[in-house]
Amino acid sequence: MLLYTKNFEEQKEKAMESLRKALADDRVDHDIIPLLEKINSLDNYFTTSSCSGRISVMEMPHFGDKLNSVWLGKWHREVTVEEVLGAIGKHKTGQLWFLVRSPILHVAARTMEDAVRLLNLSIGFGFKYSNIKSVSHKKLLVEIRSTERMDVPLGENGELWVSEEYVGRIVDLANAQVRRFKGKLKRLEDEIENLEK
Repeated sequence: MLLYTKNFEEQKEKAMESLRKALADDRVDHDIIPLLEKINSLDNYFTTSSCSGRISVMEMPHFGDKLNSVWLGKWHREVTVEEVLGAIGKHKTGQLWFLVRSPILHVAARTMEDAVRLLNLSIGFGFKYSNIKSVSHKKLLVEIRSTERMDVPLGENGELWVSEEYVGRIVDLANAQVRRFKGKLKRLEDEIENLEK
């Protein structure tokens, strides 16, 4: 027997209201909006959160301390070496990190069959870290995630450990990862409507 979520329509309407507010406040990555619209137009799915992937420069008291970390630069696109060096120049205390994070979307599904269908489609398009994150009568949640990631320590307490040439090399690698995961997002966007056919 298939697992169905209770009050799916009510949950979807609340999520769509939150999305409308986030869009109005310009808190949604612009290049992922078409994919969100397509997913949310389907009867058996809705999005609860998303990020189109990013490159960032972050100052942390120690690695993993997100709560007390400070973004020195954050981009949901390819970046220039100059932009990254500008962000690095703001570093004063703690550890300095250059990070790449792949896209992540959380999508609620009406039934387990719907969740598995979305999971298989996502994995097929290269989102290999995708999984079913939550299974209950209240919520079936699919996490769509890719494999691209970089965690590069750059310095500490105002001291830069690497050369500008090295920064240029990691920026090139990061931009290649961005091109790769943005391509995956576009392919998923092009095929997502076929989920309910």
